[in-house]
Amino acid sequence: MECLLGLLKVRVMRGLNLAICDPLTHSSDPYVVLRHGSQKVKSSIRYHSINPEWNEELTLSITNMMLPVKIEVFDKDTFTKDDSMGDAEFGILDFVEIAKQDHSHLGDGAVMKTIHPDMENCFAAESHITWKDGKVSQDINQLSKQQITIANN
Repeated sequence: MECLLGLLKVRVMRGLNLAICDPLTHSSDPYVVLRHGSQKVKSSIRYHSINPEWNEELTLSITNMMLPVKIEVFDKDTFTKDDSMGDAEFGILDFVEIAKQDHSHLGDGAVMKTIHPDMENCFAAESHITWKDGKVSQDINQLSKQQITIANN
């Protein structure tokens, strides 16, 4: 049995210019799945949208901070298997290590670390781990063929 290290709250914000998977309606019915190890959590479905707004908080139990969080976007289908629209992943080690530190001396909005895009993290732009509203926070723009905006709270 794995030991629970903590909970990671992920706010799924939006998708931009997602693929059109339903040709009859010229849209898609997207939802987001987050995976960490054997865990799986998913957002609600946003019907008839290629620019969905979720603004939903999903929570993952962290048992191994070496494992990345995988983001998958699917198009919901009624009679067939849901279509994969893309995926990406991000590591949580830096975030967890910084979250364990003392932050009492930091001002609101202080940047504690900047992570640059590379082939391993799928980031579309720099990601900043910050101290915001009394919490460690990381805003991440993921880029697969579409853009999904995620915020770790």
